[in-house]
Amino acid sequence: MKLTSFRLLLTAAGLALLAAPSPLPAASAPWVEHSNVYALKLLRIIGKYSPEEATSHGLQDFDRQVADLSVGVDARERAELTAVRADFAAALATETDPPVREDLQILMHACDVRIEGSALEEKDLLNYSDISGLIFQGEMLLLRDQTAPGRRPVALDRLKNYLGLSPGSTSVFLQAKSQFQDSLGTPGRLGPFRGDVEQDLANVDTYTSGVHSLFTKYNIPESDAALAALDAQAKDYDTWVRASVLPKARADFHLPAELYAHRLLAVGLGITPQELIRKAEFEWAEARNELIALAPLVAKEHGYPSSDYRDVIRELKKQQLSKDEIEPYYRDVIIPQIEATIRREHIITLPDRPLAMMLASAAETAVQPAPHYRPPPIIHNTGEHGEFILPLGTPPTAGKDAESYDDFTFKASAWTLTAHEGRPGHDLQFSSMVERGVSLARSIFAFNSVNVEGWALYSEAEFKPFEPLDGQMIALQHRLMRATRAICDPMLNLGLMTTERVHEILTRDVCLSEALTHEELDRFTFKAPGQATSYFYGYSKLMELRTATEMALGSRFSRQAFNDFVIGQGLLPPELLATAVEKEFIPAQGP
Repeated sequence: MKLTSFRLLLTAAGLALLAAPSPLPAASAPWVEHSNVYALKLLRIIGKYSPEEATSHGLQDFDRQVADLSVGVDARERAELTAVRADFAAALATETDPPVREDLQILMHACDVRIEGSALEEKDLLNYSDISGLIFQGEMLLLRDQTAPGRRPVALDRLKNYLGLSPGSTSVFLQAKSQFQDSLGTPGRLGPFRGDVEQDLANVDTYTSGVHSLFTKYNIPESDAALAALDAQAKDYDTWVRASVLPKARADFHLPAELYAHRLLAVGLGITPQELIRKAEFEWAEARNELIALAPLVAKEHGYPSSDYRDVIRELKKQQLSKDEIEPYYRDVIIPQIEATIRREHIITLPDRPLAMMLASAAETAVQPAPHYRPPPIIHNTGEHGEFILPLGTPPTAGKDAESYDDFTFKASAWTLTAHEGRPGHDLQFSSMVERGVSLARSIFAFNSVNVEGWALYSEAEFKPFEPLDGQMIALQHRLMRATRAICDPMLNLGLMTTERVHEILTRDVCLSEALTHEELDRFTFKAPGQATSYFYGYSKLMELRTATEMALGSRFSRQAFNDFVIGQGLLPPELLATAVEKEFIPAQGP
């Protein structure tokens, strides 16, 4: 297994730890409190092995601790997960409260996904880890503006524990070496993909410099010796990876079929890859036809010489914002107009607080090169809010300089990006969970890409009719991109399409930059195979539910009431959300 991003791929979410019951958000409903008793059992187990995930959810007791990378840790974790899953199954047999029963099913599924994924990776893959990336992310969770200042000083304690400088600790670099060497003893396990390892090696200096910058920015005292040790250990690990891991790396990115199928399950997909491809091909044709129809109107409005949708998108991309213009344009122009429209059109209920947005640092961009939303802590939240993060380029990789996007920093793109990452998308989705006190099962353990990204793409569609024509053009381009992902990711991984053909589709038909095209190919082939399919699938399930609800209610349907209800459920999987709408929302709308 390649440990990175706190095992997000296995868990389909960052999972947190609680050593003892901690104050939760504004949850007060008896069923929520009852459900959380079950969730805490699972949280205690998972956090023993990845306390950084506890930090990401606001659990301060674990801010000093670091991931357990000792030999045999995966088997130990699976044993504990199997035992607690049996407890949940026993509770489900006697539990009568419907929402608690739903949450128990979510918890059992979370156990299943983690157990099965861990076992498959242990069977199929050598145990390689990106340690510099792990350390940067673990430190960044403590050293950022959104983290309460009182938590920041322990970042030095965490760094010492990473490096084996504290009594009783062992360097995670040494543990990772031992894990890899131990995994070599099992015949048939595949090495990591060479491109993945090379990207990790190219990012080492960026990550270590990023840790230095964080300690300087937040004025963490007496850290010089630990930072020097980080540089030395990271350099030593870099040398070891080149000598010991790269020779075992594989040139073929394809995963074993069973493992790729599990990746699809882990992100929340509920259909076969073949069914997904067929659905996405229809959506691809529909989105392209809409682009073809809209392009002449945009070309006429702007005076462009060509009305081909590809040429129109390329012309719109020329309206690039400089680095200094991006935040003011979003903050002072786009966000106020979007929020005014949401209120006027009664799309969804908005909070009074402003939307937070920032540009990513170089190290943050290396972790996540695409625009994204950084959620607030779910537990022990003292007023922290999430942030819409906009990177400005891709990280350098072996033999290639850093590339620049033109996909996210031109004026017409700001509309759909804000609807997706901000409002009514991820910002409302996550703030609602904090402010309404959703159960831990629904806010943490139901966190997978289908449940999260489906809402964000649905939000793009909700706001699209109210955008200017050029904004609608880019909203359609992004929808075409999500359909392309749902076609090309499985076709690539099933051996039905070549990377060269995917590159051609992304650059020619979807009109992505070379930088974003390379990022998409990396995502499909080794960064997160299967994850990119979740956007379209989650969106299609929400649109099916929305349509069925409108058909059932007719004139009694309220868009705002429906959207408020959906995000009020937390991150319910599509099937459980459909049940909640049928049994709770529709009857509540009256005869």
